[in-house]
Amino acid sequence: MKVSWRTLPTVLLEDEILDKAFSRAKKAADRVDDPDRVFRVRKQMNRMVQTASDIISTTFLEMVNSWPSLDQSPQFDISMIDACVGCDDYRHHLSMLQWGAKQVTNISGQNSKKIVRTGRTELMHDARREAYGRISSIMRRVGPSLLWLSEAREVLKRLPTIDQLLPCIVVCGAPNVGKSAFISALSSGKMEVNHYPFTTKQIHVGHFTHRRLQFQLVDTPGLLDRPMEQRNEIELQAIAALENIGSLVLFLLDESEACGTSLEEQNNLLEDVQKLLPGTDLMVVTSKADLLEPLPEQWDAVRSAEQDWIEQGSEGEPELPLLYDHQGRVTMSATEFVGMDSMRLEIVRRVRIARPNNPMELPEGWYRRDQ
Repeated sequence: MKVSWRTLPTVLLEDEILDKAFSRAKKAADRVDDPDRVFRVRKQMNRMVQTASDIISTTFLEMVNSWPSLDQSPQFDISMIDACVGCDDYRHHLSMLQWGAKQVTNISGQNSKKIVRTGRTELMHDARREAYGRISSIMRRVGPSLLWLSEAREVLKRLPTIDQLLPCIVVCGAPNVGKSAFISALSSGKMEVNHYPFTTKQIHVGHFTHRRLQFQLVDTPGLLDRPMEQRNEIELQAIAALENIGSLVLFLLDESEACGTSLEEQNNLLEDVQKLLPGTDLMVVTSKADLLEPLPEQWDAVRSAEQDWIEQGSEGEPELPLLYDHQGRVTMSATEFVGMDSMRLEIVRRVRIARPNNPMELPEGWYRRDQ
């Protein structure tokens, strides 16, 4: 299930819900018309109690249903919720709304019986006031949960929308090694930029499409570009979340050191990433090939092969030659766009290997009876 936090509706707070419920109840009572005074008051008081109760309980339940269930959410989203706002708090405050809806409905039923069973109008008014008082008391209990959900919504809506059913490539490396330029050059549309709620950093999400399948490229600055000792517990939880979406990890190295980080530090960071994402295929790529001196030997050959493929309509999956640096490591230039098409096809091949899709193969642990 794909979660889009930006579509979560605004969370009404305690006073706003009460004002909405009681004003609707007053309008409902004003529409009652009965020549008999006792019957008219009974209908008015009963309608006010039931309308206020219905408005509040419906608002609570609709709010609960609009928030993703943790039991049905992908592991990535669960990990991100835990990192940002906490799964225990998430469950608690949504359950408080369910509790509140049930209590308000019970109060309505109890006080409606009192209104119906008496013939004295003053007791009918008393029953309505009692119901309003008890409902307000329930609202005070639920109020902190409404406030928490309102604040959590502002946090969660800044999370990226990542489809777990589509291949996802995590792009990482030291600051300024060219991650954003690489994603932007490879993406077929405008790159999406989100802020992690628990850092001042940004997350960049790009996409490219190959044979009608969309590939997601995720850059996570502030999480995978710093030494382990500089990361806090929340950031480590977010890194753990990346294990659940990554089909492939691309680690970009800047051999020219123009990024401001030495090669030794970059290699230390690479070791950290290998430890942090042990179950994901990792590909080390040298960025900024245009700054290498001299240029890679296959520079002209790779550029020519890519241009020929583009002129032929960019169809199929040809064995385009990869560009290699002097260390024998795959490289590319996002500014000159040399080696990028070769990289894209290599990514597609690596992801396909990492995501086998055999329709005849049963999932691991699936029950199968021997014939």
